[in-house]
Amino acid sequence: MAQPHATSGEAIDVRPLGERLNGAVSTALIKAKQLEIARLVLPAGKELPEHKTPGEVVVQCIEGRIEFRSYGKTQVLNSGDLIHLAAQAPHALKALENSSLLLTVCLSSD
Repeated sequence: MAQPHATSGEAIDVRPLGERLNGAVSTALIKAKQLEIARLVLPAGKELPEHKTPGEVVVQCIEGRIEFRSYGKTQVLNSGDLIHLAAQAPHALKALENSSLLLTVCLSSD
């Protein structure tokens, strides 16, 4: 059964999954008019090919290690690291080990 999105004022636990990481799946946490937040779970070796988001995006590595490619360079995000990208900035990533990420996308106010 899918987890419902959090409502305004509802607390959400985004701490590392730890031992539960292996069985976890990606989950949408918040879907609002101008904001989307999701926990992205990636097993080691999983790649997300180059793509763009409609609005600015912040990717925070909660646990694991991620190879993040954007603006012609590759950076490794470790637990606790985050990166911000402008709207429509092409980017790709690869999980170097089992990982979970907090993905925050700002959407148009139109």
